[in-house]
Amino acid sequence: MSSRRTRLLAAAGPVTAAVLGGLATDPDSRWFRKLRKPAWYPPPQTFGIVWTALYAGIAWASGEALIKGAGPSFGRAYAGNLVLNAAWTPVFFRAHRPWLAAAESAALTVSSVDLARRAALVSPPAGAVLVPYAAWTAFATALTVAIARSN
Repeated sequence: MSSRRTRLLAAAGPVTAAVLGGLATDPDSRWFRKLRKPAWYPPPQTFGIVWTALYAGIAWASGEALIKGAGPSFGRAYAGNLVLNAAWTPVFFRAHRPWLAAAESAALTVSSVDLARRAALVSPPAGAVLVPYAAWTAFATALTVAIARSN
């Protein structure tokens, strides 16, 4: 497969996760507005800014890792990570299940750390680009747990 095609396929995953997440997110819903959130809950616009940057990094780093020879096991880990990524939003915003979303987010964090590790084996810069993603998912897990505990 050509490197251009590999990069395009790698980018399709985060674009799909972003679109699905965007469609499922409803921060203006009555349910979400009534939730008690911790004092350290970021301003709402933070999420769009951060996720846009993270998705761009995920697309580049994953394409780079695949081009550098990460292999099919990386591809499977990447696909699984994106499924976990896309699943959090409907679990939290649509199903209204904060504890289940917290568990799902914890699994996403483990998967994101593993993805960064796998990428770093073939491309240290790609692995480094995925570290903020792993950190953000860890933060999201802590935030989701705090919301679940308060509600």
